[in-house]
Amino acid sequence: MTAPALVLGIESSCDELAAAVVRDGSEILASRVREQVDVHAPYGGVVPELASRDHVRGVSAVAEAALAQAGVTPESLSAVAATAGPGLVGSLLVGLSFGKALAFRLGVPFVGVHHLEGHLISAELADARLVPPYVGLVVSGGHTALYRVDSRAARAVLLGQTRDDAVGEAFDKVAKLLGLPYPGGPALSRVAGSGDPAAVAFPRPLAGEPGYDFSYSGLKTAVLREVERRRPLGEQDVADLAASFEAAAIDVLVARARRALRDEGIGRLAVVGGVAANRRLRERMAEAAKADGFLAVFPPREFCTDNAVMVAAAGARMLASGVRHALDLEAFSRRPLGSAVPEPSR
Repeated sequence: MTAPALVLGIESSCDELAAAVVRDGSEILASRVREQVDVHAPYGGVVPELASRDHVRGVSAVAEAALAQAGVTPESLSAVAATAGPGLVGSLLVGLSFGKALAFRLGVPFVGVHHLEGHLISAELADARLVPPYVGLVVSGGHTALYRVDSRAARAVLLGQTRDDAVGEAFDKVAKLLGLPYPGGPALSRVAGSGDPAAVAFPRPLAGEPGYDFSYSGLKTAVLREVERRRPLGEQDVADLAASFEAAAIDVLVARARRALRDEGIGRLAVVGGVAANRRLRERMAEAAKADGFLAVFPPREFCTDNAVMVAAAGARMLASGVRHALDLEAFSRRPLGSAVPEPSR
């Protein structure tokens, strides 16, 4: 089957609310994102209740803006896709309910998309050479995991994942320790640019252990101890601590990805999720790719963080393979990618 001509995608898994229109599964006609930095900044992190309430206020306007940007009417849509999970259930319900209601009103098919499948497909859209089998490294505030993708991303096999904090979560927590503003991850990376990554020899967690798991809680504790030892922190202290932490966190990601590629006998890697926008990760992975001879694909930075282009594209592929979801599909806060959104209707 071919992909439906026009798919509207809705993403609302956390604090970003997004809508996008994609044609034929790959042509991006529109992408709109409503951010909530000002909503959550006073609290230093995402407040789930505030996130979902803001989504309720904005979902219709964001969808309408995407349709207007694409120059299409709701009636011209072939299908609607929305993120079903994982994520904050309250936030997910807003986008999922809106998407189902719109599909019902228009009489078009609806699909619920696994958030991580969307992220992996964003890399496939970025480079036509990224075809299965490939290894997918998902790095964000909620996820740090390695997958082997042999066919559809939804059926990916988990190779390893974090045992505690996700890498993006560790970035945010360390940023708070260093007194940096919200959102912490990007702020830390900016400050790290003027620091010395070798200033502090932070540990590389699980470096000597086999397998592909990650751990960031110990690294975070090591930063806390160094912060306490150096107080009061000067500007250069903050920069050096940020750079040294970033180097340690990124080194682990690169080392584990290289091991997975080597052990699986695969020469293609997708790096996706919000942390995939990190400059040092891109540079270090490019160096590893050149040394080892593998292809490393990163989505454009605007499609590393949560967006609806990936949801619309993933939905188009699901629909092209005959997948349809009933309108009683429920949101889910957790579900491994390998056991993705149920596919009851074909």
